[in-house]
Formats: sequence, C-alpha cells, structure tokens
Amino acid sequence: MANPNIVAVTSILGVTTYLTPSATTAVVLLPNAASSGKVFKINQIVAANVDGSSAVDTTVSLYTNGAVAQGSAPSGGTAFPIVSTISVPADASLIAVDKTTAIYLMEGTSISVTSGTASKITYSISYEEISS
Repeated sequence: MANPNIVAVTSILGVTTYLTPSATTAVVLLPNAASSGKVFKINQIVAANVDGSSAVDTTVSLYTNGAVAQGSAPSGGTAFPIVSTISVPADASLIAVDKTTAIYLMEGTSISVTSGTASKITYSISYEEISS
C-alpha cells in the first residue's frame, strides 16, 4: 500500500456522498481501497438526526480496512474513533469533522459509522480525491 505523493498531483476531484444506515452495527461510509493510488482529504463529516422526537447516538471511526464497499460491514482491521457515542438531539446535526480538523484517508483505510437507532442518522461526507 503506497502513500501517494500529493506534491505531484495530477487530479483533485471534489466529492460529496451520503448514507443512512438501516442497522445499528458499524458500516463503511467511505472506503479507500489498498490499490487506489489515491488519498482522500476529508473536509467535512456531518451526522444529521432525522428523528423528530428522540436523540440518537453516533460514532464515527477511522478503520484500518478500506477494501469494502460503502454500506458494508467493515471486515478485519481496527476502528479508531473520531467521535464516540455522541448523542445527537432530535432534528439536529453533529459536525464530526470540518476544515479546521481535516484528516487524510490513506489507501487501505476507511471511515465507518455506527448509529444508535436504525435509519435515524444520515451521514454526509465531503472530501477531495487526490491522485498523482
């Protein structure tokens, strides 16, 4: 697994994607496969509680296995929480990462999310896909 040289950048693509997990187990929000040849600069991760009456817990983690598709359960590897079991009030949002706390997602890693209640947190992630 290489670490792409971002000084020799040939492409920077802005991407936003989202996911509303239908279970309460960890799922991949954003994978970066081991052979992608890319690094992702994560600019923002938002967890929005779409339940109008109850708070819902959320956890967002860096995961040491990025070879599984978005929405799939992580396989192997270790989770390193960015935010852990934070209660998001009803009809509110939590900013887990923003530009002041941006992180790089290296090859072979992923970002996983866990919701305390199924289908009640929508996650959005905005990032730059950088390749050299």
